[in-house]
Amino acid sequence: MTLFTAETLHIPSADAGRQGAFAALDAKRSGWDAMNFAALRLGQGRTFEIAIDAFEYVAVIMSGRCNIRTNRGDFEVVGRRDNVFCGLPYALYLPPQTEFEIEAITDDFEFASCWAPTEKEHPPRLIKPGDVELLLLGGGNCSRQMSRVIGSGFPADKLLVYELYTPGGNWSSYPPHKHDTHRTDEKGVVLEAQLKRFSFFKFDRPTGYAYQRVYSADKGSDVTMMARQHDIILMPEGYYSMVSAPGTATYTLNFLAGSTREFAHSDDPDYAWAPDTWTSLDPRLPLVDPGMEVGH
Repeated sequence: MTLFTAETLHIPSADAGRQGAFAALDAKRSGWDAMNFAALRLGQGRTFEIAIDAFEYVAVIMSGRCNIRTNRGDFEVVGRRDNVFCGLPYALYLPPQTEFEIEAITDDFEFASCWAPTEKEHPPRLIKPGDVELLLLGGGNCSRQMSRVIGSGFPADKLLVYELYTPGGNWSSYPPHKHDTHRTDEKGVVLEAQLKRFSFFKFDRPTGYAYQRVYSADKGSDVTMMARQHDIILMPEGYYSMVSAPGTATYTLNFLAGSTREFAHSDDPDYAWAPDTWTSLDPRLPLVDPGMEVGH
């Protein structure tokens, strides 16, 4: 296991409220070759354009609406939620060697993008709220909601993408679990995937926060970090779990890539008994659903 610290895992927000990029992750900074990330904010009529090199690319619309034009087709009036706490997302998957432009058609338009190197090409695809798989997981104060944007069955090479909602006072990824060692059974079924992961945080209150713990299986590294609005936390290996401050709903946009596109993980055996204590799901769930946006 590699030793890690809060300085290597936690990227505090530098968001000053201006247009343009307000959060970013460079693969070289993270110490892996898997994923890069940027979150951008545009005012109405402003544009962002880029040419994708040897990467697969996904853009998740966090708030507002946009037009997207590419050399592989155009997508008009994409997005409909006003923020991440009032609906399910639109997202766009693009293959390598794609040129595209995003034009904001509402103010305070925000999107987050992740790209990973690939030698394979899959067709571009607009992901709509009806395509998102909504899962309610855990139980009791370990209940949370997963909105799976790009899952194992999606035609992509490496990327997995999901939004996670944790009600105030609840834990996510509990029992703590890991996916840092690729293991299969005698039939080839994946028991644990080797996946790098990072989370981008938002909260339903400006003063919201959460605590993220990441620790190695041998306990040689054990880091607990306080995440605030628009922070990024890396989980390159080891067990992890997160708790949302009481009265504050925590949203994380999560990206993973690695040895397989399965979500297989291993629970920390020290806490494997925890699910036996759960009796029911938190009645606050789901925090978002397909019918929340007016007119849809």
